[in-house]
Amino acid sequence: MKHSSIHWFRKGLRLHDNPALLAALRDCAEIRPVFILDPWFPRNTRVGINRWRFLLDALKDLDGSLRKLNSRLFVVRGKPTETFPRLFRQWKVTRLTFEMDTEPYSRQRDAEVVKLAEEHGVEVIQKVSNTLYDSERVIVENDGTPPLTYKRLQTVLSFLGLPKRPVPAPKLEDMKDVHTPCSDSHEEEFGVPTLEELGQDPLKAGPHLYPGGEGEALRRLDQHMQRVAWVCNFKKPETEPNTLTPSTTVLSPYMKFGCLSARTFWWRLTDVYRGKKHSEPPVSLHGQLLWREFFYTAGAGIPNFHRMEGNSVCVQVDWDTNEEHLAAWREGRTGYPFIDAIMTQLRSEGWIHHLARHAVACFLTRGDLWISWEEGMKVFEDLLLDADWSLNAGNWQWLSASAFFHQFFRVYSPVAFGKKTDKKGDYIRKYIPLLRKFPVEYIYEPWKAPLSIQERAGCIVGRDYPRPIVEHDIVSKRNVQRMKAAYARRAAPDSETRAVKTGAKRKADSVADRQRNREKIPPKGEAGPVQ
Repeated sequence: MKHSSIHWFRKGLRLHDNPALLAALRDCAEIRPVFILDPWFPRNTRVGINRWRFLLDALKDLDGSLRKLNSRLFVVRGKPTETFPRLFRQWKVTRLTFEMDTEPYSRQRDAEVVKLAEEHGVEVIQKVSNTLYDSERVIVENDGTPPLTYKRLQTVLSFLGLPKRPVPAPKLEDMKDVHTPCSDSHEEEFGVPTLEELGQDPLKAGPHLYPGGEGEALRRLDQHMQRVAWVCNFKKPETEPNTLTPSTTVLSPYMKFGCLSARTFWWRLTDVYRGKKHSEPPVSLHGQLLWREFFYTAGAGIPNFHRMEGNSVCVQVDWDTNEEHLAAWREGRTGYPFIDAIMTQLRSEGWIHHLARHAVACFLTRGDLWISWEEGMKVFEDLLLDADWSLNAGNWQWLSASAFFHQFFRVYSPVAFGKKTDKKGDYIRKYIPLLRKFPVEYIYEPWKAPLSIQERAGCIVGRDYPRPIVEHDIVSKRNVQRMKAAYARRAAPDSETRAVKTGAKRKADSVADRQRNREKIPPKGEAGPVQ
């Protein structure tokens, strides 16, 4: 039987390495590639103007690629559970394919859609292609729990082997017997909407530095892979957070939307590395893909991963509520130019360097303001082009020393850290032009400049630019003690549990224990932060 297929695009907004799309085309007479503008997302998540623009770019690019295959993208608005039954009937659909997604809402939504498909006699095919590995398989191989250290993840993956190679994009010859029915009113019914049609003001968008789409993703990947020495020597901690142009690949937004396949990226790197001396995980580019895998697996296996309460791996901290401080941080008004410049870049461009994220996250949470990482996660969710549920939640827990990273006494200075790689403060001058005329010795601490210098610079601290909202040297020391107390509270119940278990009869080794002994897999446990 020749199928009438729907391929449901979600995160994987690409043709290359899209096994679910290829599955839709097998034994297929009609194919309709669909993207659903699900109202759940704008109602329950924060999506800023720059990310909306990136998404629409990606959809336009995808539609253009499908046109070359004599097909089109169908953009549909509505709840998937209400939209699909109508489309199944209207288009006489017999097969639905899509890429698997491990986020909580996506799992619930997909389960409901699968049930509806079964009720309508529609075959459903789901494929893993958003991550290098099947996150559920990784959890199973780790005795049913997600690995909680990078080393443990590496150990588990070593027994699963290398990631699968990417599958090719469909070609025109793959479509010779496949038809996409399109009416003359396709653009009006199913065209990619404009920002205005989504209720967004294009004038509020920042500079268009990172256009969305698979074509742009592959172009940027090709460009970076030609920098052979740079790729081989790449070490993430040695890149600079405050360069005037990015010191990393900035491929993360393209991976968030699936414009670039993680497996394609992995194997392109493998080709570059082959026969050459190169950096290794966790600091290499392969290592960055494994960090993505680490947090995706954690998000798939830890309930309430995006919250402190009910999150089994997260230290319970008595964070303060201070709306004024939170707003000052979000809007780049803390009085610390390095922090404010980072937040200004984020709000304008939708991207900041990995280590810049470290600096502002530490400042908001355990370093200075003592505000919950959940609040910072929400701001990043709104402003980042690459805001990804698992990575956003996981990184904020790490950077606040709430989970995974436990050296809470290591605090970033909002002054000294930026000076390490930008002594003259050029980054600050770019993003806070109000301070551009300050001498080098005061650019990171303008409040220390004599009034005469402030006047010559045309910026009076306390009037034109804010004074620091906290005194770092004082609050950071106090906050280290508060984190120490939070860790002590967490350790106390664990100690009581161990005391109760002392002297208990040892249970027999499980199958997993015996297998681990045979394979010499080290036991799960803390390996310390690696970054």
